[in-house]
Amino acid sequence: MALSRQKANLTKEQLFISDYKSCFVIIKQTPNHLIDMKSKSILLIEDNPDDIELVEIALSSKRIVNEIEVVTDGAEALDYLFCKGKYALKDQDLHPTLILLDLQLPKIDGLEVLRQIRKNEKTKLIPVIIFTSSNEERDIIESYSLGANSYVRKPVDADQFEKAVQELEMYWLLINEPPPKF
Repeated sequence: MALSRQKANLTKEQLFISDYKSCFVIIKQTPNHLIDMKSKSILLIEDNPDDIELVEIALSSKRIVNEIEVVTDGAEALDYLFCKGKYALKDQDLHPTLILLDLQLPKIDGLEVLRQIRKNEKTKLIPVIIFTSSNEERDIIESYSLGANSYVRKPVDADQFEKAVQELEMYWLLINEPPPKF
C-alpha cells in the first residue's frame, strides 16, 4: 500500500525502480540526476577475455545503463587515465566514476597502477575496487595500504561472478555518494 502511494506521487521522470536482492527501491530523482546516472562510467582494467566478457554480461543484464571502458594491461590503463599514447586526445577532465582493477596485469601490475592513481591529484579520489583472483594476504594488505576502496576476490562460479559484479555496480554507482568532480 505505501509503495503504491509513493509511486502515485511521482512522475515518470522522477521514478526510478531498481530490483535489488528481490526488493524494490524507489528513489525520487530530478532530471539532472537521471542525466548523471547515464554519465557514470566504469573503467575495467582486466587482461582475461573471459572475465571481461563476464563483467560486460553482468553489467548489461541489469537495467542500469553505465558506460564501460576496457583496457587490457597496466600501461594502457595509465595511458587512458592520464591521457597519454593513443588516449592523448581524450578529455583530461573526464574520469571514470569507478575503476575495477585486476592485480595480475601485463606490462605494469595492478598495484603499481593503483599507486599511480593515488599519486595524481585528478585521479586520487576515484573509487578503485580490486577485483582479482588473488587471495594472497600480502596483496590484500598492499592494496588497502595503497588506497584501494575495496578488495573483492573473483568468484569461480559464473553465476556468483555475475552477482558480485552487479552488487558492486549497485553499491558503488547507485548507493555510494562519490566525491565531487573538481
